[in-house]
Amino acid sequence: MKEIVAILFGLGLGGNALLFVPQIIAVWRKKSDEGISLITFGGFSILQVIGIVHGCLQGDWSLILGMSASLITCGSVTALTIYYRIRRLQADAI
Repeated sequence: MKEIVAILFGLGLGGNALLFVPQIIAVWRKKSDEGISLITFGGFSILQVIGIVHGCLQGDWSLILGMSASLITCGSVTALTIYYRIRRLQADAI
């Protein structure tokens, strides 16, 4: 039973990572940070790093892999938001 729950947990974390993909696509297509909360996505990214560290300390591969996948996708939203925000602020300064 413990293994089944671990597998479902890992799949759930993988699904969580996929939930960020539409946001990546939206930011990429709009080429804008408009409507994206950097605090929210930055906070998610920090929590995912903490989850990865916790998974490493516990030896929990489901947690490590799931949080790593989430960090990649959420981190992509965060990075794109930072990139487009800097670009927008530079354009506004001109």
